[in-house]
Amino acid sequence: MASVSKKVLIIGSGLGSLATALRLTTHGYQVEILEKHHQAGGRLNQLKKDGFTFDVGPSFFSMSYEFTELFKYCKIPNPLQMNELNPVYSVYFAGKKEPYSIYKELDKLAQEFADIEPDFKAKAEKYLKSAGEIFHDTEHVIIKRNYDNLFQYAVALMTVPKKHAPKLIRSMWAELERHFDSEHVKVIFSLVAFFLGSTPFDTPAVYSLLNYTELKHDGYWNIKGGMYKIVEEIQKILINRGVKFHFNAEIASVSEANGKINGFTDTTGKVWNADIYVCNADAASFRGKILNRTKFSEAKLDKKHWTLAPFTIYLGVKGKLDNLHHHNYFLGSNFKQYADNIFKLSVNPEKPYYYVNASSKSNPDCAPEGCENLFILCPVPDRRYKNDWSDREALADTILKDMSERIGFDLIANRVTQTIYAPDDWEGMFNLYRGSGLGLAHGLSQVAAMRPKNKDEEFDNLYYVGASTVPGTGLPIVVIGSKLVTERILKDHNNSI
Repeated sequence: MASVSKKVLIIGSGLGSLATALRLTTHGYQVEILEKHHQAGGRLNQLKKDGFTFDVGPSFFSMSYEFTELFKYCKIPNPLQMNELNPVYSVYFAGKKEPYSIYKELDKLAQEFADIEPDFKAKAEKYLKSAGEIFHDTEHVIIKRNYDNLFQYAVALMTVPKKHAPKLIRSMWAELERHFDSEHVKVIFSLVAFFLGSTPFDTPAVYSLLNYTELKHDGYWNIKGGMYKIVEEIQKILINRGVKFHFNAEIASVSEANGKINGFTDTTGKVWNADIYVCNADAASFRGKILNRTKFSEAKLDKKHWTLAPFTIYLGVKGKLDNLHHHNYFLGSNFKQYADNIFKLSVNPEKPYYYVNASSKSNPDCAPEGCENLFILCPVPDRRYKNDWSDREALADTILKDMSERIGFDLIANRVTQTIYAPDDWEGMFNLYRGSGLGLAHGLSQVAAMRPKNKDEEFDNLYYVGASTVPGTGLPIVVIGSKLVTERILKDHNNSI
């Protein structure tokens, strides 16, 4: 390790924070981590209740090799046991008894769609080939790099083959319509847009690259023992490296002089000092709430495009659900109407669309014997549009009744434990702006150099990592972000990479 004694204070302990701390300690930095919550992880958290163990947020990820890169960078063995998912998920449509199983193998997937999409394999290969070209033509020149100004970004864009330009104008749904006829196939392929917290009608067609990552490039993965193992294993390494964690500590204000941060003060009045500061809180709202930047005032932030908010149910039930897979989507029959309205609803949806992760299918230890552990996520409007969530129990019951009918199992009658997190809970626990689940959305005006920068505009020793800065949201993307911010710190503070 390099003999560097500079101290870094990281605000927040999400995956971006943990990965950045891992990289910085590899270069010899002293690191302390400050966290508002009572334990590490941010959205990648864990809830234990009544003998059940729930992953609070992400339940799977793509681009598994980014975790491999992280540990290789830090010169340590990868402590994570990763399980590839295949089928990657199942999709239940209203009025259709049997779900579609979405396999990586196109031959098997073609059999699923044999009755609704003739010649599916050839169509899918053409679609995924184009999507893969976008992925590889932009991965290093656009995504995995820092920008000092918009001119650099413009120059980088000019190196991307011009054949991809129409996909900047078309929506993802329009792109799917060019390749497939079946409504069900188009809906299934467009579900990745919801991973970005948006809809396929608002998401640019360039994000078809996500279909490539899920079906061709790397697939989807989870972690043996639960997703929180990622946090536990990295935290264990960091503690062994001398990193100090401080919980139940929330930043309230900042002191500065001569273009640098002198210290952050928490809500108890304690001042936290360091040479370098990294913010893993939302990079946009932190600039407004803590740094009082006019450009990031609530009025300005409310006009930005934010991802959908999560409404989550952590449900433990007595009995085994043999016809339910590990990852499942439950959809209605009015996809476009639902997608068009979901962002701005001020009332609960009558026929909600939702995702179900039955984690006990692959991690039986997370539920008592003879029981199942269910994580249910329903994307809902953020608190700009629906501020009052006192009706959370009613929405939860609507979802559980719908699911019970569709899988032939009374979830409510067999309920052992239930916890609900509405958008106001997510905002309160993790400082998510207006309860937005994945931070700023990924429209063309909010990607790459157009996102809030990972180096502060005014303070020379303040940096950012996480969903709302570059390169964007999602576990592997945030891991990439940890490398980008580390590169900035090493460059600015005269250390070789």
